[in-house]
This record gives sequence, structure tokens and C-alpha cells, in this order.
Amino acid sequence: MQALVTVVGGLLAMAVVAALGLWAAGAADLPDGAFVPVTAATMVTAVGGTVRLSGNAGDLAGTQAGLTVTPLSVTLTGALVVAWGFLRPLRHRAVAGATELAGWAGRVAALWLLGLIGLTLAARHTFDVSLGDDELGELGDLFGASPRIGFTTDVPLSVFVGMVWLAGVLVLALLVSRGAPLPGGLLRFQTSVRPAAYAMVALLLACVVIGVLIALVVAAAKGHARETFAVILLGLPNVVWLALTIGLGATWNGRVEGPFGLPMPHVLDEVLRTPDIAELNLRTLSQYDGRVWWLLVVDVVLLVGAAFVMAARSPARIRAWQHAVHMAAALVLTVFMICLVGRVSAHFGLSVLGIGDLGGSLGGRLFLRPQVWGAVGLAVPWGLVTGFAGALLARHVRRRGEVRAERAG
Repeated sequence: MQALVTVVGGLLAMAVVAALGLWAAGAADLPDGAFVPVTAATMVTAVGGTVRLSGNAGDLAGTQAGLTVTPLSVTLTGALVVAWGFLRPLRHRAVAGATELAGWAGRVAALWLLGLIGLTLAARHTFDVSLGDDELGELGDLFGASPRIGFTTDVPLSVFVGMVWLAGVLVLALLVSRGAPLPGGLLRFQTSVRPAAYAMVALLLACVVIGVLIALVVAAAKGHARETFAVILLGLPNVVWLALTIGLGATWNGRVEGPFGLPMPHVLDEVLRTPDIAELNLRTLSQYDGRVWWLLVVDVVLLVGAAFVMAARSPARIRAWQHAVHMAAALVLTVFMICLVGRVSAHFGLSVLGIGDLGGSLGGRLFLRPQVWGAVGLAVPWGLVTGFAGALLARHVRRRGEVRAERAG
């Protein structure tokens, strides 16, 4: 029963966040009852699944479309709910056998598999795309060439990746939670891995909280509340975790053309809307808005804070240089994860009777990808320095494994 509550709760939470985000983004107005399938498709992509776009505009026209993006707000919501449900029965336990943990995870995985199959089968739909009221629209209606856009899922691949996603969430939940039991053979790893894992999760969640506060302030000051809530509910981690890596000095490459655009903040769209592939980093962003240098300051505060939390949760016998190494390794893995899930790619093209082309005025393209090894390389010195600083700040904090002598009365 607890496994069922965990899986249903996770899927329901993801569905609510995805539906509200899509509604705020205007997807409720999609034709032919596409809202529910689009919501299902959003949930599939949130766990790493693949959604394939297709186009059909008759014999006289051609369409082409593609989309690769992970709605990380939906992903984060599902991960937190599933992790909480998975850990709840394991509270107040010192040690759990590997067989017991595997059995509990297996029950959750079996139900999650059924839910994934249902989502992937529901995430398919086809609907008409309006060409407008001008000459192009009249030609499309005359020759029966009004385009239809459809999407479907690669069921085997999406189910496989979704199961890998679940495994990652369950493993990370065990690593982060101090109260969750581990098999006896893994207890020796908890003093080095658990504090670092907890610190990185706290770091990522802190970025999201700061992003929400900034977004709400901007919405209150400048309006566009509906668009802001769409970003919060669908892709706020995409933005704030990107900002975290940029504050470290990382560079992302990208380009925006046509009707596509990055919703928030506007300076990203300005930098990327160039004839050639643009670089997105502190230097290029500062040419449009000097306030981006505050990202550097925020990263220093957040990373030192995360390192302090890691050191405070570690046994007292761990030395400062060991904290620095642990912090560097954890930050490298975190930045690498952001580089994997933060990529964005979208394109759409349409041609009717030779008017327009698949990549020109009737289409658009957006992509954003990181310079992975540069970002990962920068994470090493950042982790070493902030890890050492956090360890020094935590020297006077009473930690597990520390014994203080008491003066005899």
C-alpha cells in the first residue's frame, strides 16, 4: 500500500505542476483536446523520456519539427515526492539488509513501470496549426495543405530511461537522508558520501528558492504574472541551475532565431539572438547587464554555505583537506548533471507551395548546450577552495563523533 501511495503521489504531483504550468503558458487553448496529451508528454520528458514530433501538410507542403528539453520543475517535484514516500517507511531504522531494501525498491519500481507505460501511451496527439489570415493561410485552405503537427513517444526508450530516473532518485534519497538505513556493507561510505550528497541537494534547492523569490518580485514589479508562473512551474530549475554554472565561469553555446525565445530572463534571449552561434557566460552577459556579476558573489555564498553544511554533518575526524576533496568531487558531479539535463533544442519549419522554407521565415530554431568539460574543470578549484573554507568555518560546530571533556565538579 505504501508503494502505491508513493508512486501515485509522485505522478499526481507531477501532473498538477505540469498542468498548471502549461495552463499558465496558454496550452489550454490548444485545439482538438490536446491539453491532456501534452501534459502527459511533459511528464514523460520530465523523467528523461523521448517525445517525437511529426508534421503533415499534404502533398503541397512540408513541415519539420523537433524538441528536446527537460521541464525540471516537474522533474524536481516528482523526485521530491517519490523520495519522501520511499524513505518514510525506513525512518528510525539503524541498519537494513540489502534484500529488504531491494524488495521495497522493487515494489515501488513495479508500480512506477505501470505508470510510465500509461503515460507514454497517453502522450500522443495530432492537431492542426493555423497559417493565419493572410495569403499563405488562404493558399493552405485552397489546396488542403493546412499543416498538422503531431507528437508521440518512443515507448521502450522512454520507459527504460524513466526506470533509470527512478533508480537514481531512490539511490540519491538513501544517500542524502541521514536517518535512512544502509546495508552493513555500505556503512563505511556514509561518512564521506552522505554529507556531500546532502550539501549538493541543499545547494540545488537553495538556487530554486532564490529563483522563485526573484521571479515573484519581478512579476509583482513588472507584471506578466501568468508568464512568470509558467516559468516557475515548468522550467525554473533550468534557469537557476544554468545561472549557477555561469557564475562558476562556465560557458554555454546557443542561438535563437524565429519565434522561439527564452522566457526568463530577457537578457539571455538578447545574447543568443545573433546571426552566428553565441557564447553565454559572465563576459557576454555583462555587456548587456552588468548586474550579472552578482552571480559570482551569489555562487561564493552558496558554495561556502554548502561546504559548511557538509562539514557540519561530517564526523569530527574528517580533516579540512578531505572536506575540500569531497566538496570538489560532489560539485563536479553536480555540474556534470546540470550540463546533461540543462540542454535545450527546438526547431520548427514550414513550406507551402515553395513559400517559406523549413528553416527560414516560417520556422525557427533554438538551442543551448554547455561546454561540458570546461564547466566540469572549473568545478574542481571551486570545490577545493570552498570545501576548505567551509571546513574552517565548521571547526567550532559540535559534530557527530566529537567528544568534549567535561570539567569535574
